[in-house]
Amino acid sequence: SSEDDEMIIHIPFTNNVRVRSVMVKLGRGELCPRRLRLYANAPNGISFSDDIKPTQDIALLEGAEGVTEYPVRVSAFASVTSVTLFFSDSPLSERSRVYYIGFKGDSKRLVKEPGDKLDIRAANAADAPVDTLAERAAGAQSTAR
Repeated sequence: SSEDDEMIIHIPFTNNVRVRSVMVKLGRGELCPRRLRLYANAPNGISFSDDIKPTQDIALLEGAEGVTEYPVRVSAFASVTSVTLFFSDSPLSERSRVYYIGFKGDSKRLVKEPGDKLDIRAANAADAPVDTLAERAAGAQSTAR
């Protein structure tokens, strides 16, 4: 905002996802936020006062060049439909700069796509267990000499 260094970014996903890490590239110097709070499945437009506990609180590295990867607690981000990122604590500045945000994880696709083929295997008589009287009797026979 124009009054402080705090920045809120809400990212909805089209499928449920399991987030393993967050990757960010930040501004340098006074434009670099020092703290990132992540909120999993937070409703859009919630108030981010200090009494709302984040899903994970990350201290961002100062002076990092390039994209930095921050691992998250996978159990807390196992089935996520949205992630809200709350950047704050830029030193001596009313501005924060973020160049890149990315996620690593897995998509949990719940629905079948219309073009996917449905594979149903037909029953095979050779796979079925055979339990007949003739086979039981055949094992008990002995050869006469």
